[in-house]
Amino acid sequence: MALGRALQLPRELLVVGAAMETGLLDALKEAPRSAAILAADLGLDPRATRVVLEALVDLGYCVREGENFRLSDGAYRMLYGESEAPDTGFPFMHAYNLLASWLALPEVLRSGRPAPRRRDPARQRHYVAAMRHHAKAYAPAVVDLCLAGLQPPVRVLDVGGGPLTFAEEFARRGAEVVVLDVPEVVEMMAPQAAREPRITMVAGDFNVALPPGPFDVAYLGNVTHIYGEGENRALFCRVAAVLRPGGRIAVTDFIRGVSPGAALFAVNMLVNTERGGTWTLGQYRSWLRDAGFSEPELHEAGGRHVLLAARQNRHTLRESGI
Repeated sequence: MALGRALQLPRELLVVGAAMETGLLDALKEAPRSAAILAADLGLDPRATRVVLEALVDLGYCVREGENFRLSDGAYRMLYGESEAPDTGFPFMHAYNLLASWLALPEVLRSGRPAPRRRDPARQRHYVAAMRHHAKAYAPAVVDLCLAGLQPPVRVLDVGGGPLTFAEEFARRGAEVVVLDVPEVVEMMAPQAAREPRITMVAGDFNVALPPGPFDVAYLGNVTHIYGEGENRALFCRVAAVLRPGGRIAVTDFIRGVSPGAALFAVNMLVNTERGGTWTLGQYRSWLRDAGFSEPELHEAGGRHVLLAARQNRHTLRESGI
């Protein structure tokens, strides 16, 4: 790539994110209003409100009609009309929320500690909406790969699958799916899950325990980059314990040295997690073999890399000393 090509201030991200965070765009969703009325209603500075609204007009998010501003039709569809997540659920906001962590990178380099993060329900909704949105493009191909050659009935454990994109794809193909995620995500997505009788959501911490098996498939989508070697080794062992002999584990994630952008994505994990990162194919192979799985196979599905491995039966495990 040409050095410096991407070194530009993400102005659109900052302007739209601030307008969403302060309630400007939500207010314009209801009806056109003037800058003065918006500022008074939302407790904002009048001058700053007018400047940002005029910038939103230039960016195409708003239309000016005399003294009033309204959302453009395209912005309404983008922000609200096509969202499936609870509330606004705008996936754009997840990128905006990550900016604070990335701006703390100099201090992270000095301390080795992730940036402090503000946790609140709105940010949780934005995160879930972003995960749900981004996975739609590749979920069908990944699920087809995971289920290839399996005869129904198939029982699937979706570890950390609260956004439900993959669970819904598994269910469309007739699988019974148990989704394990943290309590706040399960509560948020329960109405969405209730639309599909083949999906059951379970609140819990997969670093502590998994729902009882046996399962035919355990799917781990974008989970392993959140944690370090110790947590991932332990998680793979827990997964092996709830799979039937011959059952398969499927891991979708960035693989360092294989997946484009894996090294840069590791910086995102550096600033946001205690021990997360992107891991090499050799590390995954070691972790999976030591947990009692066969030699993993590397696949590409929908533009994402997927590792598949089968749980060895008890006889094979005894012979290998596991």
